[in-house]
Amino acid sequence: MYTPNEKRYEKMVYNRCGKSGLKLPAVSLGLWQNFGHGGVFENMEKMIHTAFDLGITHFDLANNYGHPYNGSAEENFGRILDRGMRAYRDELCISTKAGYEMWAGPYGDRNGSRKYLTASLDQSLKRMKLDYVDIFYHHVFDPNTPLEETALALDNAVKQGKALYVGISNYNSEQTRVISAYFKELHTPFIVNQPSYSMLNRWIERDGLDSYAEENGIGLAVFSPLYQGFLTSRYLKGIPADSRVGRGATWIANELDEKMISRLNGLNDIAAKRGQTLSQMALSWVLHNKAVATVLIGASRPEQIAENVACIEHLDFTEAEISEIEELLK
Repeated sequence: MYTPNEKRYEKMVYNRCGKSGLKLPAVSLGLWQNFGHGGVFENMEKMIHTAFDLGITHFDLANNYGHPYNGSAEENFGRILDRGMRAYRDELCISTKAGYEMWAGPYGDRNGSRKYLTASLDQSLKRMKLDYVDIFYHHVFDPNTPLEETALALDNAVKQGKALYVGISNYNSEQTRVISAYFKELHTPFIVNQPSYSMLNRWIERDGLDSYAEENGIGLAVFSPLYQGFLTSRYLKGIPADSRVGRGATWIANELDEKMISRLNGLNDIAAKRGQTLSQMALSWVLHNKAVATVLIGASRPEQIAENVACIEHLDFTEAEISEIEELLK
């Protein structure tokens, strides 16, 4: 039977999510990759245990995680809960999302309808054997469904006791502004937006999403902070055959040219001077943005989680370091 580390809360940093009462760990674990049907269950369980032992309390899922068997990540997480973790449910913040294609027919395709979101959340709860999730997100903006309907569906999940808070993901600042107005009218506990963001993907700054979120009390839970693995040591000398780029498992492989590799090496040099790995500095840099409440990491091994969590040991940047980083990112 699993027994967690008694000192798990001593080092982790916990940030308030926007203006809500909910605190999230600075580093959260996303179960998008390596927790689905094709993963090794023993490794999944060890990663979850390692994360919790390090103070990670927030585990982020979605209805479609576990491709090609949608929902298998939630099923595996439910199994892990059953094998000792469920006793610590009140110490966990569990989130799931719905929005992408999930099942056959018009009610399970990519959308934000009340029909789809309600059915999907019920399915997710059954897979994880939970009475409620802490955060339920609409996973991706749907231009074909009125935002008022999506807001009402998320609000209804809270009123039914199936979610404590709601969030949105992959919404830009204007879309966030519009749905926020509905949430305010409904008094829905809308606390978080989950966008992609990294040193190499700064769209939320150009769009103004981070500024809007900070000004309006919405936390950001950032995914892909390592830009599909670019911001790790894997590509400093080229493309390893067993990497995501080498396997053709990422859509940004064509960006890894000589200029990018030179930029990554420059960033790695700055990280080394700071006493960090490149991935640790990349995570620290994301958390340096005041709008960010937590950064979502993925992992294939427990050791990766331990390495990345160590980013919290050096979150501050000097003005000189920021200037040097900005020069490399031009």
